[in-house]
Amino acid sequence: MASERVMLLDTAALYFRAFYGVPDTVKAPNGMPINAVRGLLDMIARLVAEFEPTHLVACWDDDWRPQWRVDLIPSYKAHRVAPEPPVRSVPGAVPGAVPGNVPGNVPGAAAAVAPEEVPDLLSPQVPVIRDALTAIGIPIVGAVDHEADDVIGTLASSAAFPVDVVTGDRDLFQLVDDSRAVRVIYTGRGMSNLELVTDAVLVAKYGVIPTQYADFATMRGDASDGLPGVAGVGDKTAAALLATYGDLDGIIGAATDASSAMAASTRAKILAASQYLAVAPAVVRVVRDLVMPDFDARIRSIPPARAERLTRLTEQWGLGESMRRAVTALAARA
Repeated sequence: MASERVMLLDTAALYFRAFYGVPDTVKAPNGMPINAVRGLLDMIARLVAEFEPTHLVACWDDDWRPQWRVDLIPSYKAHRVAPEPPVRSVPGAVPGAVPGNVPGNVPGAAAAVAPEEVPDLLSPQVPVIRDALTAIGIPIVGAVDHEADDVIGTLASSAAFPVDVVTGDRDLFQLVDDSRAVRVIYTGRGMSNLELVTDAVLVAKYGVIPTQYADFATMRGDASDGLPGVAGVGDKTAAALLATYGDLDGIIGAATDASSAMAASTRAKILAASQYLAVAPAVVRVVRDLVMPDFDARIRSIPPARAERLTRLTEQWGLGESMRRAVTALAARA
C-alpha cells in the first residue's frame, strides 16, 4: 500500500461543475436528467485513479449560508438565495426531493436552511448523488450551521497524514500548507486542466503565502459570495500591503497610525472599510475546530450486501459506465 493520503471533496462544487459540464440529455430510464450524478462519478474515478488517496470524504454543505456569517455580512451569498418558486414537476424527480443545496430528503432540512438557487434539473439529482456516494462507500460528512468549507478546514487541519482538497473555490487556498502536505487540487479551470496548488504556487500567482491568503481574500473581496472587499484594493495592492505589514491586523494598525509610512490614499481606503474589515475575516476564514462525528473514510472493497444495492441503484438511474469507472477506481485503492 502506498503512503496514506486523504482526499476531501468539496462535493457541491463538484456536482455543480458536473451538471454544467455534462449535457442534460443524459437521462435515467425514467426520463429524469442524471448528468450531475454521472459527471460526479466520472470525476471521482479520475481523481482517485490519478491522485491515489487511501481515504476519501464527501464534505457536505449542511448549511450553505450559515446565519452566523449572514449576521456579520448580510450580503453574504444573498444573491444566490432562491426566490419562492411555484411548485414545478421534473420528469422522474425523486418524490420529496429537497430543492437547493441542502441534504437530500433530510427531515426538516428545507425549513432549517434557506434554499440556494439551483437549476430545476439539478435539484432532484442531489438525493441520488447522496445515495450513489453511500452505495460506493464514500462517507458524506457535514456539520450543523456550517458549510462544506468548514468541514474541509477541520478535517484538513486535524489529519494525521497528507491531504488533497478538491475544490473550485479559491477560498480554500488558505488551507494549503507544505509543512503538513496539505494541497488543493483546483478544478476552476476544468477537470481537463487541474491545478495542484502548493505554497510556491500561491506565492507565484498571488504574491502571498498560505497563512496570508484569508486576509488577501478579505481585502480583495468576492462578488460571487457577496463580499465587497476594500474599495480600490485589488490583488496587487492587497499582496503589497501584506508583504509590507504581514497580516490584516498589521495593515489596519498602520492605517490608524498617523506616523506610519502607509500612503495617504491607501490609508483612506483601509479606514473607509473599517466596519467591513472588523467582521469580514470571521466570514472568510474557514472554521478548523468543529467537533466531527465518527466515520470511516478508508477506501474499502464493497461488501456483497452493498454490491446488490449498488447494482439496483445503477440500474434504476442508468448510471452505467460512470458507476463502473468509479467502482473500479476505488477497488484499485482498497
